[in-house]
Amino acid sequence: MSKADKYTTIHYHNYLELDALLELQRPRSVAAGVDAHDETLFIIMHQVYELWFKQILTELDSVLLLFREERVREDNMHTVLLRLRRVTTIIDLLIEQIKVMETMTPLDFLDFRDYLFPASGFQSVQFRMVEATLGLREEDRLTYHGKSYKIVFDEAQQGRLHHIESGGSLFELIEKWLERTPFLRFQGFDFLAAYRAAVDRMIDHERTQIENSGLDASMKEMRLRMVGDSSTYFKHVLDREEHERMIAAGEARLSYDATIAALLINLYRDQPILNIPFNLLTELLNIDEGLTTWRYRHAQMVMRMIGNKIGTGGSSGHDYLARTAERHKIFRDLHNISSLLIPRSSLPDLPPELERGLGFYFQGDPANA
Repeated sequence: MSKADKYTTIHYHNYLELDALLELQRPRSVAAGVDAHDETLFIIMHQVYELWFKQILTELDSVLLLFREERVREDNMHTVLLRLRRVTTIIDLLIEQIKVMETMTPLDFLDFRDYLFPASGFQSVQFRMVEATLGLREEDRLTYHGKSYKIVFDEAQQGRLHHIESGGSLFELIEKWLERTPFLRFQGFDFLAAYRAAVDRMIDHERTQIENSGLDASMKEMRLRMVGDSSTYFKHVLDREEHERMIAAGEARLSYDATIAALLINLYRDQPILNIPFNLLTELLNIDEGLTTWRYRHAQMVMRMIGNKIGTGGSSGHDYLARTAERHKIFRDLHNISSLLIPRSSLPDLPPELERGLGFYFQGDPANA
């Protein structure tokens, strides 16, 4: 379409291609001469899911493009945040849509289920593209009958998935962005050293408070275990080698420098310049949590519809879906930052120059000074 065409008239019906769209629901039961009323609902529900997956991919691809710049411009960060929030909102809607599917009873589903074999939601290439774009690696996935998840896709679809996996996921780009955080060392301020000292002070204070409390011995012991020490929750951020060991063992994925940067952003989130980065990291957690909730609700719906039967695509049905809800988390490292947080009252003071740099500091026109 040329630019001049934007001034031509268009009808709502034609703009949305409604003739084509409304012809896409073709129940197999009808072709077989069976009146399975709810198959149309089943088809529309999954078509709507695929349309939302397309929109999620549109948003994520635009975010990847912005993050692939060698230096992510600050004026792009708000755009990134808004688009990630749109993804979160869409995922919330996907979860709500399950309620519509659940208006169909198991008996209604059985009227047409036999016509679906071997089709399965497992074969949604767009959803696999969403997962891969976010950063779910093949080695972190549950296998499909012991084989690659790509086995259910044709050669062209496998090529699209391979292209995404080799092109740099959102997880990898976020990791590189965090590693470039400039505030970890600033004119003599060593964040990690200051954080270590703050952790030690906090732990010593809490231990003293517990020891001097009127709690009985068993309760004191439990509370002391909850407090921990620098060799428990905090060990991997205070010791680079320990963090590298955890990555090698599959207990962590985010690099050491990126983890420290995420910790700093979380601790000093109230500083104006760190507000958008903090909200961006929070939105990644929201996306992860939303997908986990969607998988879990999907698993519960499947249990409600077919119990312990095998899925139409040959998977273990409910059991497989429930296990993906736990296993297929992508930003687990960002969730784990919470175990490293300390109270605001214990935060190391920032040098005045750094605090000004993290704030909206206006320096007047030197000519008028």
